Amino acid sequence: MSKKKPKSNSNTIALNKKARHEYKLEDKFEAGLELQGWEVKGIRAGKVNLTDSYVYIQNGEAFLLGCKISPLNQASSHVICDPDRTKKLLLKRRELDRLMGARDRQGYSIVATAMYWKQCWVKVEIYLAKGKDSHDKRDTVKDRDWARQKERMMKKSA
Repeated sequence: MSKKKPKSNSNTIALNKKARHEYKLEDKFEAGLELQGWEVKGIRAGKVNLTDSYVYIQNGEAFLLGCKISPLNQASSHVICDPDRTKKLLLKRRELDRLMGARDRQGYSIVATAMYWKQCWVKVEIYLAKGKDSHDKRDTVKDRDWARQKERMMKKSA
């Protein structure tokens, strides 16, 4: 008999929690990633850091910058691995045009917020985002604290 690994319920590989705090997220897009073999092995091992990653568009193609995928020592002995390599995003032309238009005309940033498995492919969740001011960040924290206090009061009264 062969031993099977227990299947995990979560398809999430990495999250960029900082993006929700720093930006007001508006339009969501799903993009595929063009990866090398050692990167896929590193992703399966969970060695991904999506913090401070963003998307830039050049010559009609989108690229993910700042995403760090650490290589496995045993998997990448014959290949030169660059953990900070720029990864090409796979998007449809209409999505690229929309991203470029919003970035150029309305001053949006394009931020990567999550990396996850969709069947056997690695996908990245990207958002059109506007930067928050410091007072907006304080309001968000205040609202979150108030919601937490309301939940506590409701639990005590029930």
